[in-house]
Amino acid sequence: MPTGMWRRSCNFRLAADGLGDYLIEMLTVSHVSKRFGRGDKPAALDDLSFTVNKGEIFGLLGHNGAGKSTALGIMLGMVYPDEGEVSIGGVSVQKQRERAMRKTGAIFEAPNFYDYLSGWRNLQVLTAFSGGVAKREMEEMVEWVGLEDRIQDKVNTYSHGMRQRLALAQALLPRPEMLLLDEPTDGLDPDGIVEFRKHLFALRNDFGVTILLNSHLLSEVEKTCDRIVILRKGHKVYEGNCRGLEQERDNYHFEVDSWQALAGVVEKCGGRTRKDERIVEWSCEEDIAILVSALVEAGVKVRQVTKLEASLEDLYMKVRGEKEGGT
Repeated sequence: MPTGMWRRSCNFRLAADGLGDYLIEMLTVSHVSKRFGRGDKPAALDDLSFTVNKGEIFGLLGHNGAGKSTALGIMLGMVYPDEGEVSIGGVSVQKQRERAMRKTGAIFEAPNFYDYLSGWRNLQVLTAFSGGVAKREMEEMVEWVGLEDRIQDKVNTYSHGMRQRLALAQALLPRPEMLLLDEPTDGLDPDGIVEFRKHLFALRNDFGVTILLNSHLLSEVEKTCDRIVILRKGHKVYEGNCRGLEQERDNYHFEVDSWQALAGVVEKCGGRTRKDERIVEWSCEEDIAILVSALVEAGVKVRQVTKLEASLEDLYMKVRGEKEGGT
């Protein structure tokens, strides 16, 4: 671990413990809009606002074309918004980009390297643009991302996973307080995804780095992120935790001897059934034991009842369905 590269943050600890009175906003996106082209073409982003607190891992979700990459480009000062502003650590990206980027690392779109140079030489060249990095710091970071055995090899011999490690090392060498990642696990195999996730947790837990990642891998976001924003056609349709939508009914998986008999009892008791999935939708305010007792009294043999926890996929599909008129 490159322990000399960051100091632990007291403020981060307060944020991670969920003490809301002490949360510090690290990234603020305020009423950002962007339109490419003219005429009636829909806006890439329309009045987007959200905040990321210090010490969070925050997910930016949405379908292809939802506006995720445009939003990241604006956060990095590479795309200029038509309206609105982004600030990192209280510094405006649009008004003071150089200052805002001093403590910001990023992997944006496909990492680009000089393939004919070694990984080490690439890091030397790319960090020189921001004033250079001491050799010892580079060695620590290369070891931390697990490239010490191949760092002197040419990048054109690297696998996709190795290029991602090199990109992460480059992004972290400015010793950032904020890390912006565009599809960081895209193309990685399962082992590479798990390894990358461990790196993110270490950065957040050990060094207090705030992380925003754009991804389409819902299962990975669910395992990694504290909170999320979901975009649809340039609009924010949800901001909160991965299971944050309030729901009137819980879902239960039932194993019984007669689904038809169960369905009749459930309907009489005010519940709903989804036969193909063997799922019963039951009011959150009612104890499921009431339904089980009614089924037993009706002669239905109940072998097993399992409460199904809401997933990020459930949330994502629900939000998308609501915005499309329930389809």
